[in-house]
Amino acid sequence: MDKKTKMSKKTINIPLGSQHISLLEPVRFKFECENEKIIGVDADVGFVHRGIEKACTTKFKYDGIGYVVARICGLCAITHSLSYTAAIEKLLGGEISQKAKYLRILLLELDRIHSHMLCLSHTCENAGFEAMFMRIMGDRELVMEIQELLTGNRVQFDFISIGGVNRDLDSLRAKQIIEKLSLVKQKVLGYIDEFNSNWSLSLKFKGIGAMSLDEAYRFNAIGPLARASGLNIDVRNEIDYLPFDEVGFKMQTHVDGDINARNIVRLNEILNSIDMCNNILEGLPEGEIFTKIKGKPKGEAVVRFEAPRGELMYYVKGNGSAMLERVRIKTPTFSSIPSFSHIFIGQDYADAPAILASFDPCLSCTAK
Repeated sequence: MDKKTKMSKKTINIPLGSQHISLLEPVRFKFECENEKIIGVDADVGFVHRGIEKACTTKFKYDGIGYVVARICGLCAITHSLSYTAAIEKLLGGEISQKAKYLRILLLELDRIHSHMLCLSHTCENAGFEAMFMRIMGDRELVMEIQELLTGNRVQFDFISIGGVNRDLDSLRAKQIIEKLSLVKQKVLGYIDEFNSNWSLSLKFKGIGAMSLDEAYRFNAIGPLARASGLNIDVRNEIDYLPFDEVGFKMQTHVDGDINARNIVRLNEILNSIDMCNNILEGLPEGEIFTKIKGKPKGEAVVRFEAPRGELMYYVKGNGSAMLERVRIKTPTFSSIPSFSHIFIGQDYADAPAILASFDPCLSCTAK
């Protein structure tokens, strides 16, 4: 390299977040850039600490914590409340009805659909495709309406309780949900055409922000981020708390590992979630939605579920009283920070907002 070339290179540090337009959440990435290329990344996720874990062991009895942890995040509230509730049921040795299990899966997959739609809309926004952003966000209202039909609420559902669920589903509302899901499916098939053929959403991002299969293993990637790199990992395929195999779960993967691959994986997961919801609604078992489980939690339990962004893990420890000794929550975004940081290396800084949107970070969960 000659002297002139050396002098032309300039290293600068650029912050992204928490007030940056591409990331209005309590996290900051600090990029070290050499001209336009990112050569170093530092992540800081310590802007907010809400003390929810501590509150769960000092302020609330065990039977009310499921409603507290649901407030950790508005996008995957049901996964948080379900994970905690399943851990308590494991400690108490309780068994819920098959109907309650099916209804839990139904709401869990609806949560995945609306969360993925939000991610895809932000990907469009960061690509400069505002019209597509507004289109997806408008269509997402259909899913919010379905959740309201099922639970009575649009965001904080308070649907799951220890022993089952809090609200039954009658045939009229089931029919309305099926009709709305049919509309959502038509919309998503239209998105797939756009994401496969529109330059702003597909061709522009092929090869951008890529992570190989080996890197996915090395950085312990999870969720759609891992599956877009060809890593066959999905907690729904591993656990037996809920009968995902009975309702049509199929793992969705890709091999390119780039922004486009992550978009396609999420779109295909939405279609699979819609199919699972329809299978549940058409084959919902008879029976009670709630089984009374007696006792106080004693011992330790670990429960894992597949949240929209990957594995969500709950550790719960009880001593036989109404107050728990420990509640520990490991969220998908926190687990994915090493992967996020690695993917940025070598990319153009101009692509950083689009890469970040394809990660679908949820710092509300992380800053619990």
